[in-house]
Amino acid sequence: MRTKSMMLVVGLLFFSMTSIFANVAKTEKIKVYGNCGMCKTRIEKAANSVKGVTKATWDSEDLMLTVTFDDTKTTAIKIEEAVAKVGHDTDNAKATDKTYNALLGCCQYDRPVKK
Repeated sequence: MRTKSMMLVVGLLFFSMTSIFANVAKTEKIKVYGNCGMCKTRIEKAANSVKGVTKATWDSEDLMLTVTFDDTKTTAIKIEEAVAKVGHDTDNAKATDKTYNALLGCCQYDRPVKK
């Protein structure tokens, strides 16, 4: 009887821990405007600087940032705001004109127009 009780307790602990940590890592795709390899480096560095981000990869072909993060430490909007601070617009966060204009010419993408 004691062994069954112990196995039940261990099983419940395992299930509880799995449930707690199951939703921590989240992966999202975020549209980020940019053009070149320097943009890629800047965008990924900005995203990775956000506490809780574990991986960020930007694709210049489809303009998508794939980011994996701990959703108990940050949110997608915080990541977008960090990227906008270095000069790259997203659908939810816009870089300031001053920051955008400070980008090198090859990095100055066609800015999206708000509808």
